Amino acid sequence: MNTVGERMTKRETSENDEEESLLKNENSGTDNESKINYRGWKVMPFIIGNEIFEKLGAIGTLSNLLVYLTTVFNLENITATNIINIFNGSTNFATLLGAFLSDAFFGRYKILAFCTVASFVGLFAIQLTAAIEKLHPPHCEESAICQGPTEGQMTFLKTGLGLLMVGAAGIRPCNLAFGADQFNPNTDSGKKGITSFFNWYFFTFTVAQMISLTIIVYIQSNVSWAVGLGIPSALMFVSSIIFFMGSKLYVKVKPSGSPITSIVQVIVVATKKRRLKLPEYQYPSLFNYVAPKSVNSKLPYTYQFRFLDKAAIVTPQDQINPNGSVTDPWNLCSMQQVEEVKCLLRVLPIWVSGILYFVVIVQQHTILVFQALLSDRRIGQSEFLIPGASYYVFLMISVAIWLPMYDRKVMPLLQRLTGKEGGITLLQRMGIGIFFSILSMLVSAKVEKHRRTLALINPLGVETRKGAISSMSGLWLIPQLSLAGLAEAFMSVAQVEFYYKQFPENMRSIAGSLYYCGHAGSSYLSSVLISVIHQITAKSETGNWLPEDLNKGRLDNFYSLIAALEIINLGYFVLCARWFRYKGTGSSSIELEKATKQSERSATNCVNDSNL
Repeated sequence: MNTVGERMTKRETSENDEEESLLKNENSGTDNESKINYRGWKVMPFIIGNEIFEKLGAIGTLSNLLVYLTTVFNLENITATNIINIFNGSTNFATLLGAFLSDAFFGRYKILAFCTVASFVGLFAIQLTAAIEKLHPPHCEESAICQGPTEGQMTFLKTGLGLLMVGAAGIRPCNLAFGADQFNPNTDSGKKGITSFFNWYFFTFTVAQMISLTIIVYIQSNVSWAVGLGIPSALMFVSSIIFFMGSKLYVKVKPSGSPITSIVQVIVVATKKRRLKLPEYQYPSLFNYVAPKSVNSKLPYTYQFRFLDKAAIVTPQDQINPNGSVTDPWNLCSMQQVEEVKCLLRVLPIWVSGILYFVVIVQQHTILVFQALLSDRRIGQSEFLIPGASYYVFLMISVAIWLPMYDRKVMPLLQRLTGKEGGITLLQRMGIGIFFSILSMLVSAKVEKHRRTLALINPLGVETRKGAISSMSGLWLIPQLSLAGLAEAFMSVAQVEFYYKQFPENMRSIAGSLYYCGHAGSSYLSSVLISVIHQITAKSETGNWLPEDLNKGRLDNFYSLIAALEIINLGYFVLCARWFRYKGTGSSSIELEKATKQSERSATNCVNDSNL
């Protein structure tokens, strides 16, 4: 027994020594970094618990907000859809500001703490618009003219939405990165923990969405809007408590200054030195200083975007400090800075493809709700009606089924077959997601054509201000949602992990915000598509594709148009993926070795020539 205990102690001591050694090497031997106590999965109940209740609160309100605006605030379909798209777009773009403030000034913990409280206040304000009669217009009777909201009522509602925007600006880009901060990125167990954390994060996020889209949405649509919106605000309050309970256990990475400053410096200096000639094999002669306490890992040299290398050309006017750093960073940048900017630029083409992809998911959030309202929402012969906004849960079920299966069964199998971390590359997973999004739109077009035909031939009744209810069962919407769910399981999880791993360490909050900025771009693009198609087709001989009454339109044509855009997007993505080089991969190291050898040969030739 003593021998076994001694062996266990020695092994634990060895592992601890290895971890401390790795930490010291990664952080240039600083004592502070070597003392970081990574608790990993021990603090996940607080982080994921906070995320579950935050999503239950936020999604419980936002998922049915389209129906709330059209039924309680009496807004038209196109107006309400555009408000939702613009709100979602603005909220997701605001994550850039939250990421900047986190990385530059406050750190992820403080940003999350403040924004969690802001989200609670915002949800409470929206709940008051339903609970207090003076904060929303009177109910629209079937035979009466509907009265829209007053300026004061819309202002109060927008205040609540604005606070939600503030909350999302910090929570969305920082929550994932904050969770990943709790694992040691320099050990095998820590790396595996980060990968599993991303999968399980999205799994719990999906479960929270499923609960919101079923129980909470049902209460809102069938019991009371005041109660249905009060539940999310209460859940958000619980989320805040759970988050603060783990405050003493978290790894709180300190802000290291804005990485945006370094990015701008590289661009400015490269522009200043644009007229300088860049030798063909020049890497060793460029300024290659790395700060001793830098949180970023050393990046190898790459041949892409070589025009930026000019920022590291040392001229007689550039002055170097005794410690090796540059005196004026606005006149000379290091190759480390240049390579960090290259990481960002390499990711941007992939990000653009993500914007086009998310247009598909936006339709399943918005237009599909109106499809569902004009379908037979009964389950069997019962009188129970599935709320229109609840159909989105089938997308979540698809995600919830696939992610654990992929993490526990498919990924280990693919790892054994391919020998790659994750089984297949992140870009391959993203490409599969785009393919499923195309299938989702094609099926959506086919189902909508069938729904519209039955609505015109064999209607069940009439939905107030919407049109005839089709006899097609709403369950026919499940296939398109399931395909969209598979697309999300491949694309979204891979995209978040892709940004996290391909960005320098001090840009990881920005990496998180870039994912949401993709959502923002897709929301704006979707709003533009809807408005343009609505205006152009309204004047055409074939009629408006997107009228207030979908039975008089051609929504199937709109879906087919998006499918065509996604086919083009897939081709564009494949080209970008073939061009892309992963950060710090072997190919990058080969490029560095090649550049160094060629430079040495060039220098040797010069010496021989001079000797001759």
